[in-house]
Amino acid sequence: MSLKNKQLLASPRPKKDLEAYERHLRAQGYVVIAGVDEAGRGPLAGPVVAAACILPEGLCLKGIDDSKKLTQRQREELYLRIQKNPEILSGVGVVGAVIIDQVNILRATMMAMVAAVAALRLQPDYALVDGRQLPQLEIPAQGVIRGDSLSQSIMAAAIVAKCTRDQMMRDFHLQWPLYGFQDHKGYGTDRHIAALKQHGPCPIHRKTFEPVKSL
Repeated sequence: MSLKNKQLLASPRPKKDLEAYERHLRAQGYVVIAGVDEAGRGPLAGPVVAAACILPEGLCLKGIDDSKKLTQRQREELYLRIQKNPEILSGVGVVGAVIIDQVNILRATMMAMVAAVAALRLQPDYALVDGRQLPQLEIPAQGVIRGDSLSQSIMAAAIVAKCTRDQMMRDFHLQWPLYGFQDHKGYGTDRHIAALKQHGPCPIHRKTFEPVKSL
């Protein structure tokens, strides 16, 4: 293999254009574009939390990525930067375990997304939503599969939702310390399942989720 070919193989991949979706929408005349995402669909306990974020055109959040690929420290640093930047608007919607059990987790997630958009100080004229399903918003919206790795505004929303929910679960740990919510955030880890079997569910457990339902 020639040195030239080796250099080509070693060259870094081009960075993703994380504003491509937003730029395309602005070209169509939309001005205020919100990214929307959620955290907490899968856990056995705690709420589902959604967030909506509006980023100004041209802003690049250094280090931003899919929230699942970031460490806790990286997420929290980005969360603080998002919250402290007066040019970034964010709104949060929370739906608790009781409502999740009443309406199911998909509908609860959609409710949280609607609440997150409504909580924005400035109402958007378009929403980019992570995933296939869309909440019933009063504005046009587009589902973006793997949007939390493709759109900067959705990435920001994912980070806000995740960090907000994590803090809520740490607070719940102070009320119900037997379950270890501060560590697993309500997900079905071995420790969590063992605590459920020993102590039974607490008020924030989702009673329609297995194995909580059987217990």
